[in-house]
Amino acid sequence: MTEITARELLEIAVAAARAAGRLLAGTGERPEVTATKSSPTDVVTEMDRQAEAMIAAHIRKDRPDDAVLAEEGGQSGQAEVRWVIDPLDGTVNYLYGLPDWAVSIAAEVSGTIVAGVVEVPRRGETFTAVLGEGAWLEDRRGRSTLRCGTGPDLPQALVATGFGYQASRRRVQGEVVAALLPQVRDIRRGGSAAVDLCSVAAGRVDAYYERGLNYWDYAAGGLVASEAGAVVGGLSGGPASGSMTVAAGPALYPRLAAVLAALDPERDG
Repeated sequence: MTEITARELLEIAVAAARAAGRLLAGTGERPEVTATKSSPTDVVTEMDRQAEAMIAAHIRKDRPDDAVLAEEGGQSGQAEVRWVIDPLDGTVNYLYGLPDWAVSIAAEVSGTIVAGVVEVPRRGETFTAVLGEGAWLEDRRGRSTLRCGTGPDLPQALVATGFGYQASRRRVQGEVVAALLPQVRDIRRGGSAAVDLCSVAAGRVDAYYERGLNYWDYAAGGLVASEAGAVVGGLSGGPASGSMTVAAGPALYPRLAAVLAALDPERDG
């Protein structure tokens, strides 16, 4: 990159994410559901849209010619640099006043994510990463480098997951988690893919898996996890994708992926 560095892209992303986080956290009232997407439980609030518009405007102020891929607005423009934006990951948590929701922004250069931020306003946490340089957490105690462990044996692993919105997919996901639960320490369901991936990076959970994510759900959080030392991918050697995304320490990842693959989780009933 000759015109702008990954760290400079990260600075733009962090400023935009924090501004959107303040907007989202500032409302004192329960937000109204304005639309649904894939099912009646897959909701959009007006705040999703306002936050996305704010982020896009903030980025375009500094980088007017860049492309944007955003959850609510879709793809806009074609350029070497593309911003991948989830203005509010964990909308249902946000709707119910639960703290685990986030603003997620990744900067992509020629198809490779080089910088990412996951802002978790209700916890006062900012997770960041730069490709090849590491991942960090900034909170009320200051800034620290993130480094996940290699991972415990599977029976001692605390595993996070999430569920889709369509009934047929949820049915299969329930079968998978029921089969996995006796083989691990326990299961956690936080409600935000971006936060779950950062929790792997921070060692708050040992692993995470989910079927049905969109690119913007894991673009920034996946970079944070991988730069913290986690393996982030799919099953059978594939990349992370909507079909399956798995993140865990290097020793735990192949064990978890093998167990998941045997359960045939990439099906929808």
